[in-house]
Amino acid sequence: MGDVEVTTSKVSRPVLTAMVIGSMVGAGVFSLPARFGTATGVAGALIAWTIAGTGMLMLAFCFQALAVRKPELDSGVFIYAKAGFGDYVGFNSAVGFWASTMAGNAFYWVFITATIGAFFPEFGDGDTILAVAISSAGVWVFHVLIARGVRDAAVINRLVTIFKIIPILVFIVVLGLSFDAGTFSENFFAYGDLGSMTEQVKNTMLVTTFVFIGIEGASVYSRYAQRREHVGQATVVGFLSVLAIFSLVTLVSYGAFPQSQIANTRQPSMVGLFEETVGPWGEWFISAGVIVSVLGAYLAWTLMAAEVAFVPARSNDMPRFLGRENASGTPIAALIATTIGVQALLALTLFVDDSLNFMLDLTTSLALVPYLLAAAYALKLTLSGETYEEDSSERVKHGVFAGVATAYAIFLFVAAGLEFLLLSCLLYAPAVLLYVIARFERRLRIFTVSEGALCAIIFMGAVVALFALVTGWITL
Repeated sequence: MGDVEVTTSKVSRPVLTAMVIGSMVGAGVFSLPARFGTATGVAGALIAWTIAGTGMLMLAFCFQALAVRKPELDSGVFIYAKAGFGDYVGFNSAVGFWASTMAGNAFYWVFITATIGAFFPEFGDGDTILAVAISSAGVWVFHVLIARGVRDAAVINRLVTIFKIIPILVFIVVLGLSFDAGTFSENFFAYGDLGSMTEQVKNTMLVTTFVFIGIEGASVYSRYAQRREHVGQATVVGFLSVLAIFSLVTLVSYGAFPQSQIANTRQPSMVGLFEETVGPWGEWFISAGVIVSVLGAYLAWTLMAAEVAFVPARSNDMPRFLGRENASGTPIAALIATTIGVQALLALTLFVDDSLNFMLDLTTSLALVPYLLAAAYALKLTLSGETYEEDSSERVKHGVFAGVATAYAIFLFVAAGLEFLLLSCLLYAPAVLLYVIARFERRLRIFTVSEGALCAIIFMGAVVALFALVTGWITL
């Protein structure tokens, strides 16, 4: 398949780990203080991070187990759903993850221009015509960079990951030194208009999931790993590192400022809190970190998006044109389709109220289906005993991991609400055309009976979503 398959394209465990960290550490971490401040206090934050940390760690263990148990399966998020539940389900997993990365990339550009808006009001909250124009230019610049080769972009991402971690660690240290036990104690319980503790924790679930999206980074790039076991190791090490960073960013903020002040800080809230602590230079310092961090995450996510569209095109589940590569070994057709998708979502921000939070929630909701299906496949393997014939202890352990991860993914659907599940049907319904074209090209049967029923349910969901949008039950 071109230059990407030669030995020089193989990446080491540190590079895979950097890809996991780089994929997760993007815009989300810089918005955590205010997102948590508007939802809960210290107690709720501790509960939320415990739930999210446990659930996502179990999912990381699932990716680790699947990488070892099913080494022949590459581009993990899509291929696990296909292997476990059939071609059409696998196709929808690929489409959901692909769309999630595009929505996330649109969110990143809005976040960057909103950060610039603190210095230049013409950028507003990232949803002005100027902001969209600058973002669009950036989208195509990155397109050209990535088109030069996946290997080059992956190495750049490793370097960016190192530089973007520095301002986050400085924030943690500086606010940690400003820690006040009295302030932390006053912030411990926050009720008032925030509702019960259950409601508070529920209201943090989408943002905690959003910041962990990218945990599958090493699995998506498993075909580039020097050794298969490096995939699982990179996933777990990368996740634990990021969990520590995210939780500390939240907790040191509660120790330095009142909860109400944190909640009312302009996004990206880490910028305002750091400036309040150290003075005007802090705004520039963290803002620079925001831009570098987000651009690095954008690079990683665009790589994953192109890969997840490219691999199904090579395995009968997407039209053949998405499987084309250029002379550098880059999946160029999938990359072009991804770039166009991000461009379209950026145009949508001109018409959506609170586009930043809308894109964040949409990104998370679309990622839930691929995550649920990967965890469910891991659970299916343990229940059936496939690959565990002589290893009952591993089977029980992996069964627990997969069971918790599956339950966590279902809980996230409840926390997200029906709105985004219905909106996702507006994506899955027309996307079936790509599946039909792919099956027709290979002269394969389009649907089994159960797949046809699933397709009908998706279209009914899309009809309900359209009705809800027209009547105002769902607003953008």
